[in-house]
Amino acid sequence: MSSASLLRYLKIKVHHLIQDYDWTRISVVAGYDRHCLISAHEKNDKLFNWQRPTAQVQANHLIIKCFPGVDYVRHYALIIATYLNMVGRYRGQVDYTLPSEHTCRAAVDRLDINTSADDLIVVGWGLERFANATAWTHGPGHAWQRTDVDGRRVLYLGYLHSIWGDVAGRVVARLAALGARRVVYVGKVGSLDPHIAPNTCLATGHTSVLPDGRVSWRDFFGDLAARLPDIRSGTHVTSPSILFEDTNWLTRQHGHNFVDPEIGHMGRAAHTAGIEFGFLHVISNNLARPYPADLSNERLPTVIEQRAVLLDRIHEIIRLRLRSIPTTQTSEGTNACTS
Repeated sequence: MSSASLLRYLKIKVHHLIQDYDWTRISVVAGYDRHCLISAHEKNDKLFNWQRPTAQVQANHLIIKCFPGVDYVRHYALIIATYLNMVGRYRGQVDYTLPSEHTCRAAVDRLDINTSADDLIVVGWGLERFANATAWTHGPGHAWQRTDVDGRRVLYLGYLHSIWGDVAGRVVARLAALGARRVVYVGKVGSLDPHIAPNTCLATGHTSVLPDGRVSWRDFFGDLAARLPDIRSGTHVTSPSILFEDTNWLTRQHGHNFVDPEIGHMGRAAHTAGIEFGFLHVISNNLARPYPADLSNERLPTVIEQRAVLLDRIHEIIRLRLRSIPTTQTSEGTNACTS
């Protein structure tokens, strides 16, 4: 992103108390706390991924609370420090404390849905276009519903907060522990190919490069998605923060095609659990070449319209793949509804 786009992106994310006031100290910690000060920049006109980190004031010390995840806490601290630096207010006042694995796992383990009879779990973004608008069952930080798709039982699961980075891997591990056999992640991914314009096609694959190594998984889509003309298939890179993705980072990505913070963690968790995993994402931005659409202007009507078309295409491809799975006999009382 250009400097102007980056600043616009940061202003969307940074808590209003940081933008409006100076603080002697700002500490970023793990804690899903909706009872303290909610950011004025939250936009609750969508069902999922709208809750942002909250704030607690202690004299001139501001404590920012993120949903527990190592990548998320570090990423949000970097967002704050970068914003303050860009507006000329950074004095080294930002610090962060990374959560323990126990804290991270306990936050995700609040999900408690028996998924053993579901043919597919679809997690992520844009689920409102796939499922009944009024049939969501709410849990702590998430909502879900079941739908019968041509005789196959599908569970749609969305989170109100971000499942950034390693959090997403724990979500897949938790679903597997609850009985899931197949998980698909629907979201947005950045392209490393300069020729792909944002919001014009989809991305998929079965391999990701993480900071500590490469991982491949049993791909839910197999070769179905890869052979369709509106889908690009390739090697994914799992990056803990977009603020690490500068020009030096880009020069090291030769042979890689896409980037986001979650996919590698999810694929590794699925591989470890021995279940199928697949991602089918809208290519939302391009890191290798500037385009008018980027992560700072996702709310533009033209962008929303383009992504709606691509989400409908994702839904169509998922349904097409489901037809190759043997049908499930849905009994009364399973909370299934007609797609």
